[in-house]
Amino acid sequence: MINFISFQGTVTMISDFMISPNDEGKGCYKLFSVQNRDGSFVNFVISPTTYFVNHEMISIGDSVTGYYDGNAPVPLIFPPQYRALVMVKDRPYQNVKVDFFNSQLVSSDGQLKLNISQFTHLLLTNSQAFTGNPANRNLIVVYGPSTRSIPAQTTPSQIIVLC
Repeated sequence: MINFISFQGTVTMISDFMISPNDEGKGCYKLFSVQNRDGSFVNFVISPTTYFVNHEMISIGDSVTGYYDGNAPVPLIFPPQYRALVMVKDRPYQNVKVDFFNSQLVSSDGQLKLNISQFTHLLLTNSQAFTGNPANRNLIVVYGPSTRSIPAQTTPSQIIVLC
């Protein structure tokens, strides 16, 4: 199971990332350097499979949240370097949670419960409609306001299913 961990900050550098010495895929991989408010840095390796919420272009100076697998092996270097699974360009009035949601549509950390309505767009990562049950899956949830209960409850505007 993927253990989604996030890091939020400002993009300070974007560069090409070579994955092999004779890199035939030059330009297909990027390295995003991100600095948070505390001054900590993280490098995200962006691959062709990294999902960008709303398919947004990210530039230097943008505030972003990157999600990676906390259980995946990482090189012991500084700053830490993680393979980005999901990238979000932060927007006011938009919240995003990437996590496993159980049969009751509660996130694995117990902090968010989803109430799906007829206005919730259920999509695959290729932007096609998802017609199955989103329960017991890894989801990218895009939502606005939520309740102050525990778990907080929300009716998402969009759910992207990570099959």
